[in-house]
Amino acid sequence: MRLSLVQSRALVGLLSPAVTVEVHLANGLPSFTLVGLADVEVKEARERVRSALLNSGFEFPNNQRITVNLAPADLPKDSGRFDLPIALGILAASGQIDGSRLHRYEFAGELSLSGALRPVRGALVMGLALYKLANAPHLVLPPGSAEEAALVPGATVYRAKHLREVAQPFLPVGQTSDDATSTWERLPEPVHPPQAVFTPALDLADVKGQTGAKRALEIATAGGHSLLMVGPPGSGKSMLAHRFAGLLPDLSVDEALETASVASLAGRFQIANWLKRPTRHPHHSASAVALVGGGSPPRPGEISLAHHGVLFLDELPEFPRSALEALREPLESGSVTISRAAHSAEFPARFQLIAAMNPCPCGYAGQVRTPGQEGPICRCTPDQVHRYSNKISGPLLDRIDLHIEVPSQSAAQLIHATVGESTATIKTRCDRVRRRSLQRQGCTNQALSGAALDLHGKLGPEAAAYLTQVATHFSWSGRSTHRVLKIARTIADLAERQDILSVHIAEAVQYRRPFAAHR
Repeated sequence: MRLSLVQSRALVGLLSPAVTVEVHLANGLPSFTLVGLADVEVKEARERVRSALLNSGFEFPNNQRITVNLAPADLPKDSGRFDLPIALGILAASGQIDGSRLHRYEFAGELSLSGALRPVRGALVMGLALYKLANAPHLVLPPGSAEEAALVPGATVYRAKHLREVAQPFLPVGQTSDDATSTWERLPEPVHPPQAVFTPALDLADVKGQTGAKRALEIATAGGHSLLMVGPPGSGKSMLAHRFAGLLPDLSVDEALETASVASLAGRFQIANWLKRPTRHPHHSASAVALVGGGSPPRPGEISLAHHGVLFLDELPEFPRSALEALREPLESGSVTISRAAHSAEFPARFQLIAAMNPCPCGYAGQVRTPGQEGPICRCTPDQVHRYSNKISGPLLDRIDLHIEVPSQSAAQLIHATVGESTATIKTRCDRVRRRSLQRQGCTNQALSGAALDLHGKLGPEAAAYLTQVATHFSWSGRSTHRVLKIARTIADLAERQDILSVHIAEAVQYRRPFAAHR
């Protein structure tokens, strides 16, 4: 009886629990049994491992009864990440390598039939799982995965391209060196200097006019608020939205690790995007599962891939109603929990929502034409306009902080418009407000709630009376009233005022009215 143990890790949401790959060789009818709640991709490892061992110059114990257990047995395992540890376990159990030296390392990688290693998703999540462990083991990963895990500070990561390279340091004494780096490539520890000033290719100065919309973008950036833009086709809504990410502050290393780990879990992480805020803009045909996440095992959706970044939903009423309603809870909590019969997974979803829509099905409702001016005219009936706007529920609208109109501009306005402020200039002001907010209350103004909102959003008698009058007139909910108060707090910060004045409340009120005019 021969037994070997090899360490690896599974993926369950953003967690990477440890998995022990136990391989047992015994006499009996030749077989290869794999147990431990393995998914189809894991069970297919039997044929990949067999071919990889033979094509790498090793012997496969064809005349033995092979039993592979992935412990713990109640933890779901998926993907081909266990190919490499299973192959090493068979080599150790059959005496072809020294299994007593495997305990210092954790392995993951998919094997090709030739023995070459292929990358696996979630490598960065594996690195984060070892981040705070004392005497953490070293990771051995394929190219493409090792670079991800090496971004975690303090992680010791080796890169190997082939099964022969991985097994070489563990060959019996006399056949190899004890130094694993003789065949593995150790990746250097990451250097995390402050991110250099980044000038985005898309600049707000390219957008002619639209002073009111730019002001709303600045407020949304400074306070972390969500934004809905309503306007006819061609008015510049998409141009403004695509330039919004350039206004956001630079990612910290911890934020970048969170963002990159979600992308790594979905298999979409690229080294070129490190320290860049994500911007996701799914098509309006996306389902609720595509937006929120789902599947078995659960995978992150667009809102989680936009964590610490921007989620841009163009043509908002064209999205399925179920998909839009699924956004309500994440907008409030900043996370989403995907529950399945076997287990559940929680993904972060703290994003800034930027949405755009037309005022009616044809898009030209409310267009004002001067005498003699030609152009598209709205012929939608009031019932059509009402049905179109009602595709977005009141509770969802209530959770979007800023509602603004983006009017169309004439040719003369576009041709003779002066160049506006650049993204870098506006970003400087927004960064200053964000820093002030974090120093004062430890969060952005949008995240204020409870006692913190009462303390930092306290109003004088005149401002309080004005807000009460407006809220009563429009029959606002408590959520709407508090959101106006948070917006006013941001406007006061942009004006470098500690107290919130009536003028700040008056401007904030304007950002809760436009859409209601079309209902």
